[in-house]
Amino acid sequence: MIVLKSEREIQAMHESGKILAGCHREIAKMIAPGVTTWEIEEFVEKYLKQAGAKPEQKGYKGYEYATCASINEEICHGYPRKTPLKSGDIVTIDMVVNHNGALADSAWTYKVGTVSEEIERLLSVTKESLYRGIEQAVIGNRIGDIGHAIQSYAEGEGFSVVRDFIGHGIGPSIHEKPEIPHYGLPHKGARLKEGMVFTIEPMINVGTYKVVRHPNGWTASTADNKYSAQYEHTIALTKNGPLILTEQ
Repeated sequence: MIVLKSEREIQAMHESGKILAGCHREIAKMIAPGVTTWEIEEFVEKYLKQAGAKPEQKGYKGYEYATCASINEEICHGYPRKTPLKSGDIVTIDMVVNHNGALADSAWTYKVGTVSEEIERLLSVTKESLYRGIEQAVIGNRIGDIGHAIQSYAEGEGFSVVRDFIGHGIGPSIHEKPEIPHYGLPHKGARLKEGMVFTIEPMINVGTYKVVRHPNGWTASTADNKYSAQYEHTIALTKNGPLILTEQ
């Protein structure tokens, strides 16, 4: 069942989203060769505590960290670690913020130092894919319209779209209905209604869309070890169009 959110609930989630966006802005200032994702993890813990919020994914199904930190060929759910980032790397930082019981979820891929032209294109296309998906998140459209917009654009630019991980409804728990694939056919799937709140979070790869799972049970990487990027926002459907709750 898809639970529609009230204006009050959406406003509370927006407050969480503002905290999350502020945290991402500070992370952007930190990213540089030599920094570790463990330092980012510790920063996020401190930042959220000072904001009166908490990292909702810490403890979720046994996950131990406030952030997911996925480097280069890692698609998602990478563990924070103490290995320094180096120029040419990309790193996706994903987190869920809980402020007074309201949740917001957002991921952003950061480049470290100087990256190749191909990776610059990957980042640009992935971000544009997100916003093309958001454009379709309007009352009366269908879920398939979102995925089709993302897939047709990303594949048209020569990249692939991950199938194994998708967007999702959110609030008051991390994962709720509806499921939001980043691929598919237009005019298919559930009708979009006012009050829906969900994430759109395309994961776009340089090579194959196929994934391999790590022994830790969480991390997934590209099957061909080529780079992957992700951008994610939490969206509320309003009569005035999609409201991005986690906008930076």
